Amino acid sequence: MNIKEKVYQMFILGTDGNGYKKALNNGVGGIIFFTHDIQTPEQFKTLIKECKSIAKIPPFLSIDQEGGRVERTENIHNGKKYLSAKYAFEKGLDFLEKQTDLMAKELKDYGINLNFAPCIDVNTNPNNPIIGERSYSSNPNDVIKAEKIVSETYRKNGIIPCVKHFPGHGDANADSHLTLPRIDLSLDEMEKIHIKPFKTCAKKIELVMVAHLHCTCFEKDEIPTSLSKNAISYLRNNIGFEGVAISDDMIMKGVAKFGDVEAVEMGIKAGLNMFIYRNSEAKTIEIIEKIAQKAEKDEELFKNIEKSYEKIIKLKNSRLI
Repeated sequence: MNIKEKVYQMFILGTDGNGYKKALNNGVGGIIFFTHDIQTPEQFKTLIKECKSIAKIPPFLSIDQEGGRVERTENIHNGKKYLSAKYAFEKGLDFLEKQTDLMAKELKDYGINLNFAPCIDVNTNPNNPIIGERSYSSNPNDVIKAEKIVSETYRKNGIIPCVKHFPGHGDANADSHLTLPRIDLSLDEMEKIHIKPFKTCAKKIELVMVAHLHCTCFEKDEIPTSLSKNAISYLRNNIGFEGVAISDDMIMKGVAKFGDVEAVEMGIKAGLNMFIYRNSEAKTIEIIEKIAQKAEKDEELFKNIEKSYEKIIKLKNSRLI
């Protein structure tokens, strides 16, 4: 594998823009599917088979399927939804396990191998515009119980789980799709509540999604945790996470002001291993190509790409190949 192919492995792209087919042939790490990709079970299975057939390396075939507000299969289900995390948890741990088992079996049947769930944010701000019912609870110990059940149920069904959104989106008062939310809590406060579920599962979980949040406990300057060396070093060194660290969607406004190529470069140097882009437009492909070119001359960038590639392939070898 040359450096360009290794850089491609670090990206999960959406189908919008149609660059995903060429990207799969170039070795892109995976594809993320949204509601518009899923019209009927047969059509969706065909799309996934096509992706697998043209991929140079077995791809992560991924989705955001939490239940409730974040459910990508609504066209197939004709408006009938799984319960969101909050309401599923309130019905009891047995119900939560059974619902997750149904979701996992359905995803596996389509050909999905990675779900960006569970959402383990502790929802401490009742006015939070982005988390709310996506959180199991405002109590970190309840979130920990739910995470264990949900992650194990996905694994049992052959789906890789990904916990999100480190270091915790639960106290936010703004939507990171629209702006960069500021979390002004001390590290001690973050550790007692918001980081606690991540710390509990860090040694076992395969992927952690890092949020576009400005956490003042990690960065005085307005730098999102997704691009913060301090935040990602903490994830690795303080709570012992050794798996794949992936960004939230890089199209979101919470990270937009840092520049297209520059944001990815910052993320790689901070320790991120993968990036999500909800599209595969020419502009997105150009970012990947430019990072590969930069890596030829930048030793730090090159070394971090090598490390990321090793983590990604290790996970794929254990779970996909």
